[in-house]
Amino acid sequence: MKAAIHKSSIPDSQIFMIKYLEDQYFDPVWHSHSEYQLFVPLEGTGTRFIGDSIKSFKPNELILTGSNLPHLWRSDEAYFEKSNMLKVRGIVIYMQESLLGEHLMGKDELVQLHKLFKKSQRGLEFYGGVKLKVIKLMHELLHLNGLEAVIHLLMILQLLSATREYHFISHNEYIEPFKKNETDRMSAVYEYILKNYRQKIHLNELAELVCMTPTSFSRYFTITNNKGFAKFISELRVKHACKLLTETDLSILVVSERSGFKTLSNFNKQFRDIMQKRPSEYKKEFLGI
Repeated sequence: MKAAIHKSSIPDSQIFMIKYLEDQYFDPVWHSHSEYQLFVPLEGTGTRFIGDSIKSFKPNELILTGSNLPHLWRSDEAYFEKSNMLKVRGIVIYMQESLLGEHLMGKDELVQLHKLFKKSQRGLEFYGGVKLKVIKLMHELLHLNGLEAVIHLLMILQLLSATREYHFISHNEYIEPFKKNETDRMSAVYEYILKNYRQKIHLNELAELVCMTPTSFSRYFTITNNKGFAKFISELRVKHACKLLTETDLSILVVSERSGFKTLSNFNKQFRDIMQKRPSEYKKEFLGI
């Protein structure tokens, strides 16, 4: 896997770092870091990229990303408009796998925690009762410090390591940290794609953007994202269609057009290939109709 820029968030004097985020939009830079990250967006919508996964995000999703797993929570375009009154909020916790020290992390009592960190290398999305409990504890942790804060963090990790209420996000692990030049390239590519994916994007346009030949860019994109450029665009369009299907009353034809598909037949085919069901079936299942 190609290597996003390393961002270190934990001061040397601390075991972990918790932050309350409030801004016009979430960090728009595709990146990775050695710290494990537990994140819950509290307000805001957009598209998240974690490893090789693309999915729309909304408030109160609980995500644990492992060390060096590239990620980006890209707010919807409306959040970047200067005149808008929108904002995003979230809580994020950064921690190292060795937060209790290498000696303790090798002991039998912490086997489940070690397994949790290992699984998080592909990214974990939690759901159900454990998600609600952990989000509540994260809110409480914002107001704690010292040993009480550490105990609270361990309560969170105990809940996450014991539950089966999760699913993996990325198909692959990412072991090596990303280099800055890779981050700059992919951030520029993602920004261009997210602004233009509802219309036809030519490969040579993106190749020119990052000063590469179309052939080299195609190979580079596939290695970096674990999927080809055409499949990436199709997934992005289909995931946007999923959002429109479940959050609006638009007809399937209009959803198809607003997601960047030129024909309804192609939309139906691409949707079935990626979601394993027809658009109408997806909408009925999601809404419980």
